[in-house]
Amino acid sequence: MEQNSPIEKTKLPNIKNIIVVASGKGGVGKSTIAAGLAISLAMEGYATGLLDADIYGPSIPVLFDLHGVTPPVITRDGKDVMVPFHRNGINIMSIGFFVDPAKAVIWRGPMASGALNQLLTETFWGELDYLVIDTPPGTGDIHITILQSYETSGVVIVTTPQNLALSDVRKAVNMYHNNEIGTPLLGIIENMSWFTPTNHPEDKYYIFGKGGGETLAKEYNVPLLGQIPINEKMCESCDSGKMNELFADQTIRSAFEQLANSVITSTQTNK
Repeated sequence: MEQNSPIEKTKLPNIKNIIVVASGKGGVGKSTIAAGLAISLAMEGYATGLLDADIYGPSIPVLFDLHGVTPPVITRDGKDVMVPFHRNGINIMSIGFFVDPAKAVIWRGPMASGALNQLLTETFWGELDYLVIDTPPGTGDIHITILQSYETSGVVIVTTPQNLALSDVRKAVNMYHNNEIGTPLLGIIENMSWFTPTNHPEDKYYIFGKGGGETLAKEYNVPLLGQIPINEKMCESCDSGKMNELFADQTIRSAFEQLANSVITSTQTNK
């Protein structure tokens, strides 16, 4: 029987680490986590980019108030490349810059994968320490393209505490935990861990349950990288594209700082 040829992955030039943010379920705040992680890495002094690869539901333009804009194109080394937008200290590129937000994107797998490859390879990222990729929910073509085609430093899996989320998130964990994938599973990040009113930072209300992220981390013997709380201003800050206001809350800022430091430590350890 003929053996399968080993998968050859591309190392993107000038990008030291690619961090994939994934989840088996929508609605867990994955894009907010990806954006918060990217901003936190930049605040730690690392050159950071953020790629919105959620082909069917891009959220990054909303989070950074980048509505109705198209990236400029320049020529470098005889090749046209797109220039990412710069917000909150990070370089940002999204499929949402090229599609009508009011219309559904009806693309088959090869077309979606082709769009992802263009965003990755035809964007002038500059010299980056970290490129954070916000992926779609599930375990589809976008995830497979990233894993099979590019060298990545690791994946962070996002969940919320309740059991309903865990059942779907396990599918994503199992995909990335596969030894044949060749991408380290850095750990679990639990979002919406509890509700803390801004004016009462000592109070915690576990409105979505408790301990789901820790249960998942123990089940797969990976770290729980952090727990991100929510407050009454979080939705407004995200919907209005004011991520800087999100970080004004010290509890939320500290949680994202812990996540960033965990990712930094993991990538340095794995080298």
